[in-house]
Amino acid sequence: MASFIISGSRGTDDPTMATLPFMAAKTAKEQGHDVVLWLWNEAVTLGRKGTADHVSGVNLTPLKDLLAAVQAAGVPIWVCGACAVARQIGGSDLVAGAAIKGMPEYIKAVAERDRNVAF
Repeated sequence: MASFIISGSRGTDDPTMATLPFMAAKTAKEQGHDVVLWLWNEAVTLGRKGTADHVSGVNLTPLKDLLAAVQAAGVPIWVCGACAVARQIGGSDLVAGAAIKGMPEYIKAVAERDRNVAF
């Protein structure tokens, strides 16, 4: 199977685009692939506890359900550190399975993965 880093940059400002990386991570994991979900820019807000409860894209599974599936599957959720600081999000604010990571970890992960999918 392949390994993926799936990144999302949209948050509550665009619920449909915000949902897509979670859908992709869930699907890739269900297909047996190794997956890391990277949230940056406005998407870091989706890593904050409670935010996903209020996000639903057009004709898509509610984000809270996709987040639960990603968490249950053990997909690591990496939250961009610089983006989180800019939005006053700390480690204790994050959902289970999420961790703040820096650009060095992201670039290393991209270099090690077979595929990089960005939303």
